[in-house]
Amino acid sequence: MSWLDLNADLGEGVGDDEAMLDIVSSASIACGGHAGDEDTMRAALRAAKARGVVVGAHPSFPDRENFGRKRMMLPPEDLDASLRAQVRTLVELGEDEGWPVRYVKLHGALANMAAEEPAIAALCFAAVEGLVRDMAILAIDHSAQEEVAEGLAFPTIREAYADRAYQPNGLLLPRQMPGAVLHDPAMVADRAVRLAQTGELIAADGSTLRLGARSLCIHGDTPDAVAIARAVRAALTAAGVEIRAAL
Repeated sequence: MSWLDLNADLGEGVGDDEAMLDIVSSASIACGGHAGDEDTMRAALRAAKARGVVVGAHPSFPDRENFGRKRMMLPPEDLDASLRAQVRTLVELGEDEGWPVRYVKLHGALANMAAEEPAIAALCFAAVEGLVRDMAILAIDHSAQEEVAEGLAFPTIREAYADRAYQPNGLLLPRQMPGAVLHDPAMVADRAVRLAQTGELIAADGSTLRLGARSLCIHGDTPDAVAIARAVRAALTAAGVEIRAAL
């Protein structure tokens, strides 16, 4: 492919957001569920605006204790209300700062559950419908997230993960499994170039996955995230891939 979006999850109180924003083309901003408050959201919006980086909302289960990475079973009405409140807060701040929220990307355990279960994906995406005109969904490629978002007529951006290992079914390897998070900048960069050039990623068992992702995530809370992001961007640029937002 001739271009690829690089996105990072930011505003989470870890890592170097300013440095990441100098590298990525899209930023998914934590909006109060697993991390973040109005001050951190506003700071992330301003920093992104200064660099022309497209922003999205990054809602999650309301679970700061576990950083949104523990699976929860909430009543549908409670999850709906939480997601709507999280995204609405960032949307209103974005309007105030003159830098609109363009998409939604689910975080952590909620994202994985929505990737597996269409009913959960439908509940999540229905919760944010109508908050912003032409709101897009950044959805895990080849998952229930993608199917449901497209079925609900959301503009849908397919996403892959540069720094996470995959199962052969195309879903992410659970974080508690050895090797689930990748830390070697050179290895991650090689994976990014392969995805851009061939649409392929290698799963943890060595099998080949065929993906149509146009956005590649680098987690902002990963150790050495900035070094990984720089290596990925440099490798993609050297391979002739333009880095730009999908929106």
